[in-house]
Amino acid sequence: MPRKTIFDLYQMKKAGEKIAWLTSYDFPTAQFAQEAGMEMILVGDSLGMCVYGYNGTVPVTMDQCIAHCDAVRRGAPDCFVVGDMPFGSYQSSDEQAVDNAVRFLKGADVDAVKLEGGVRIASRIRAITDAGINVIGHIGLTPQSSGQLGGHKAQGRTAETAKLVVDDALAVQAAGAKMILVEAVPPEVQKYIWETLEIPVMSIGAGPHCDGQLLIVSDLIGQFQAFTPKFVKKYCNIAEVITKAMKEYVAEVKDCSFPDENKYCYKMIEGEQEKFLKSVKNPRK
Repeated sequence: MPRKTIFDLYQMKKAGEKIAWLTSYDFPTAQFAQEAGMEMILVGDSLGMCVYGYNGTVPVTMDQCIAHCDAVRRGAPDCFVVGDMPFGSYQSSDEQAVDNAVRFLKGADVDAVKLEGGVRIASRIRAITDAGINVIGHIGLTPQSSGQLGGHKAQGRTAETAKLVVDDALAVQAAGAKMILVEAVPPEVQKYIWETLEIPVMSIGAGPHCDGQLLIVSDLIGQFQAFTPKFVKKYCNIAEVITKAMKEYVAEVKDCSFPDENKYCYKMIEGEQEKFLKSVKNPRK
């Protein structure tokens, strides 16, 4: 299968075919995602919570993101891979934003980078786009600035705040972004954005009116246990499966039923055991 490009994704939008994408942070999960038929993978700064156990995304560094992107690219060579620009990697200046976007491409071979914000970061999007790099915007609930939003809360629930979300969407498109992700806004707001913009509009917790859906893999498989957002559907509960398996392992270690010497141990070559016992001093009886 040839590697997905931005042109393939635009063709899917034109044809009315929904785009399925997921976050991934490591090689094996990326393999699973590609095998499952995902067109896109986001190596999100949500790895801060899902992998490192941080309270939020702010502590995540460029080095961490690049290392995880590199692993995901090896696991999913045919997917369209997006690197998430972490907090502090683009806020200072357009030049800083371009430099760090270039680091993503050179260090992990991503197909695009994602930035949070609309009107306030339009110049960053334009600068990175002008440097020849695909940009995906991210508006609505923006976790990196959740402190200013009063926490991880849905956005655009009043006429006034909905207008601000729309303004952000228009600014992202005008700045040259190739795609936009809208998070945690009411479906009515998302529908207006989807019908108004020309670029692909993606949803994470923003309803069905869109060109594609994104979920956090740790939510989808029931691995992340701290909280579950309202918009998440758990397709399995891997935490229960893993915990059950580990409990069984602990019990079998304690009662000495694992490892079974006949099933899980290597055998000496026939005739070598006697030679070995003769070669060592004071062999155990």
